[in-house]
Amino acid sequence: MIMTRKTFLRPFGRVALAVLLLALASSTFAARLPQAKPSEVGLSADRLARIDRVMQEYVDKGKVPGVVALVVRDGKAAYLKSFGKLDLGRGTAMPVDGIFRIASQSKALTSVAVMTLVEEGRLGLAEPVSRYIPEFKDSKVALAGADKGSQGYVLVPARREITIRDLLTHTAGISYGDGPASDLYKAAGVYGWSFTAKDAAIGECIRKLGRLPFDSQPGEKFVYGFNTDILGYVVEVVSGMSLADYIKTRITDPLGMTDTSFFLPEAKAGRFATVYGVNKDGRLDLVEDGLESPYVKGPRRCYSGGAGLVATAEDYARFLQMLANGGQLDGVRILSPKTVEVMTANQTGDLYTSPGQGFGLGFWVTRDLGRTGEMGSVGAFGWGGAYYTTYWVDPVEHLVAVFMTQLLPAGGLDLQGKFKTLVYQSIVASYEKR
Repeated sequence: MIMTRKTFLRPFGRVALAVLLLALASSTFAARLPQAKPSEVGLSADRLARIDRVMQEYVDKGKVPGVVALVVRDGKAAYLKSFGKLDLGRGTAMPVDGIFRIASQSKALTSVAVMTLVEEGRLGLAEPVSRYIPEFKDSKVALAGADKGSQGYVLVPARREITIRDLLTHTAGISYGDGPASDLYKAAGVYGWSFTAKDAAIGECIRKLGRLPFDSQPGEKFVYGFNTDILGYVVEVVSGMSLADYIKTRITDPLGMTDTSFFLPEAKAGRFATVYGVNKDGRLDLVEDGLESPYVKGPRRCYSGGAGLVATAEDYARFLQMLANGGQLDGVRILSPKTVEVMTANQTGDLYTSPGQGFGLGFWVTRDLGRTGEMGSVGAFGWGGAYYTTYWVDPVEHLVAVFMTQLLPAGGLDLQGKFKTLVYQSIVASYEKR
């Protein structure tokens, strides 16, 4: 239905219309990336159309509820399409501005928040975390083994304190509580990666965490876990602001990311995707209704820097484009180019064991393209989220790609890998040759 201005205005009084326009201003008219025809940025429209076919095939076969896929080159969106449903039960079509739980993709924003404080001299990468959270002083490590007593582990002193850099690189030895001393984590109520439904401030959770034993000695292993949630609380301590306010003030508002937040206002709930999981028969089961989610209903107290944000594909691409541009977008500078350079350099030696990759200050980084077994470029960086979302930036090809859906568990789905291949095979002119 095409709505004219006259028919649009008829049902509303002035007050109601003002409220509606305010809501539209906060969502529909968010900052947009410049658009480009694929051929203008060295991509093939016909080859990009292969993404359409594959995404629709997976939707039609019931392997995925709905998807938004976005490809940006030279800072211009050459491909932005949605497929399937936002909510299968209600039959709501997936909009291109659908809002997704980005889980661990939150880590990139929190890592950038930390680096803004490093740039200002308010934090140092080598500083001990206990300088800001005293509970991380005199830490212990849980060593597992059959000879460690009835609990299966013994506690020993950490050989050194953990640092801000340890947390950024996930080499502090801190997991999501699923290590040898999982009984202590469960008893403390600090277990598993999601804080969103907790009726407590993040600081309360992190201070409890500081008293719990690590899974390994600091600096000796890549252990994925609460590291970035700890950093989020460090941001709060240093800045005197909540993590939500800091990220909003210093990153998302300046970049025009109006649909990125820790919790959603009710007015945006209609664009919030429902979560499904792949069951043992390969079918999709409802996991979390978007309209009834704690991201909408609250309690709206716990800001998880490691896994708590929601965003649209285009919002997230604006953030990534800022990094691709060396720390700035549309005249707004968030970081210096040298800061982005150090964040996207391998910081972990061989501790990060994914073939061909290292780990920087918040991202995997491609070191050896041949060993990765997939298309890409040396120097590309990215990560993903628990709900089967993913992203990467390829500085060599001036490329940003974002893939959004909501699946937990994903049941071994191979769609992310296919998306990456489909993006790269669409490049028909390398950046240097255009």
